Amino acid sequence: MTEASRVRNSRLVEPKRLNLKPETCDLKFEIRNLEILLLFPFAITISNLNYQIKEILLILSKSCSSAVNLFVQLHLMRKVEHIGIAVKSLTDSVPLFEKLLNTPCYKTEAVESEKVTTAFFQTGETKIELVESSSPDGVIAKFIEKKGEGLHHIAFDVADIYAEMKRLQSEGFTLLNETPKKGADNKLVCFLHPKGTNGVLIELCQEQP
Repeated sequence: MTEASRVRNSRLVEPKRLNLKPETCDLKFEIRNLEILLLFPFAITISNLNYQIKEILLILSKSCSSAVNLFVQLHLMRKVEHIGIAVKSLTDSVPLFEKLLNTPCYKTEAVESEKVTTAFFQTGETKIELVESSSPDGVIAKFIEKKGEGLHHIAFDVADIYAEMKRLQSEGFTLLNETPKKGADNKLVCFLHPKGTNGVLIELCQEQP
């Protein structure tokens, strides 16, 4: 083979560099490039085999990274779902908060397992939950007797409450219930002991199907 032929052939098999910059990478585009590389093995010669392998590994790495990011997002507290406020009387407090928030109460619900009655308001993406005790020996009645009316808990929306409970336990937080229980507003809920969260009662909640 002449020198001119070798040069001409090397140009034919010269691979096109893939765009793998993190800030501009399109995963679907890169996977398509991977398919092209695998569908045309004749383009891989001994001289560029290592280069092609590197490109394939980089594409697969990018795919795995996206999967990891999705997994992490599913195990985070995604947003403040609602703020719970302990009140003595919903009859008195609901009209007050309707004036304060300039929006009507959209739902009231009794949660017998917790001995409470709740009233919900929507403000932006966050809800306000007023919580009234339905029994003199309920947790809300005891809370108000000790601390008075006011902020009772902050609730965070999670995608997988079981996974988040496991994560928080591994981080040293104390759960007040070992398994999720049915709460108000069609949620599965779990509470963290306030002694481990600077005195603030934290609730995890997951929307039920």
